[in-house]
Amino acid sequence: MRFTPRVPGRARRSPAAPGGSGEQGAGAGRFARLAVALRTPAGPGEPLLARAPSRWQRLLPFAVAGVFVVVLLPVTIAVLTNDYRLGGGWAGALGVAQTVPLLLAVTRPVPAWAAVLAADVAGAVLLGSAGGVVGRPWPWPPMEIVGYLVLMVCLGLREPVRTLVGVWLATGAAGVVLGFAAPDGVTNTAALLFVLGGVVLALTGALRGLGDARQRIAEQESISGAERARRTLLEERARIARELHDVVAHHMSVITVQADSAPYRLPGMEEPVREEFAAIAASARESLGEMRRLLTVLRGDGAEGGGAAAGGGERAPQPGVGRIQQLVEATVRAGQPVELSLASGVARAARADPAVDLSAYRIVQEALANVVRHAPGARVRVSVTHSGGDGDGPGEVLVLVVNGPAPEPVVALEGGGPGTGHGLVGMRERVRLTGGTLDTGPLPEGGFRVAARLPLTSRTEDSS
Repeated sequence: MRFTPRVPGRARRSPAAPGGSGEQGAGAGRFARLAVALRTPAGPGEPLLARAPSRWQRLLPFAVAGVFVVVLLPVTIAVLTNDYRLGGGWAGALGVAQTVPLLLAVTRPVPAWAAVLAADVAGAVLLGSAGGVVGRPWPWPPMEIVGYLVLMVCLGLREPVRTLVGVWLATGAAGVVLGFAAPDGVTNTAALLFVLGGVVLALTGALRGLGDARQRIAEQESISGAERARRTLLEERARIARELHDVVAHHMSVITVQADSAPYRLPGMEEPVREEFAAIAASARESLGEMRRLLTVLRGDGAEGGGAAAGGGERAPQPGVGRIQQLVEATVRAGQPVELSLASGVARAARADPAVDLSAYRIVQEALANVVRHAPGARVRVSVTHSGGDGDGPGEVLVLVVNGPAPEPVVALEGGGPGTGHGLVGMRERVRLTGGTLDTGPLPEGGFRVAARLPLTSRTEDSS
């Protein structure tokens, strides 16, 4: 359980002045969020930055692709027509085929790349026979190189490394094949696009790889957190089962003794009745043996060795409500101010249900341990009362532990305090075991509150 007390005197951060460092920090924050969105992998069919937190970030790839199409389309047509002296129809068709697929690259980069590469190769073939190709870049004019590099960015941010290597090699192969039919007097740009494309693919692929690695780390941390929570729950249940062994073993021992002594306490008993009592005693002894074997498995602490240290803890009686006052006194001696309110008769009522008796003590113990660990010096109020009973049924035990805020800022210490379990996890399991309810949470003025209602389900009668 985590306490979040208010810390007196903590300074508030004043809002930044307009136009000052606050705006610079906001701008840096936007760029940082954009960088995170860029390296966040997108799923199949999702556009670039589809998982970005801001709407403007999700629309940014479409806007950038649209700007490049609007700029490159007229430039491509003009250059092919005026500089390379290609026919207007062919120039228009090539301009559309080489630029419009950039819009598709935002969501489907591989089909867009295939369409652009095919259009560029077709354009190189047509330019080879154009009148103005001599002395100019070929097979890839400058505007085609710009559009192709934009396409490489989209591919690098979306596709796996194997696809990127295939795209890069296909680009180089197209340049090599076209180089065999290169017209005289041209400036060959096949190597330039091959090198620039490789650099762009390497940089964007590395950025995407970083995002993939961080996502895998986050998934592993989530799985590890779930496993830790599950292991904590299982450990707490095993510990509760070990403690309740003594409670159940007591009742089973009483049954065994009563069944074995019945023929001596009740003389003149018929033989079938004697056999029935003997069968009851045998079943009780067998149950006790099964419980001891189960307890050995749950402990797993080398109990078979029979060490004194191990055995001593097993022979110690389980605590109950009657020992809460001792627990509070020990906490007070440790420097924690605690006020105890223990209703008269509640210890006797709790002893009627050993599970409730033990659970009430453990809840107070864990609550005090968490106060010592997370809010040392805070004032604590412990209240244990009993309601109902007599004509209203067995009644219930009410446990309330409330602490105020810590007087000074503290750093939470792991493993401190007298607790034996896992805080709220153990409390919930104990309350669930008894069929009660648990209410926990921070208080508005600071501090924390733990309230448990433990119904008493049975009462034992004293036998003479």
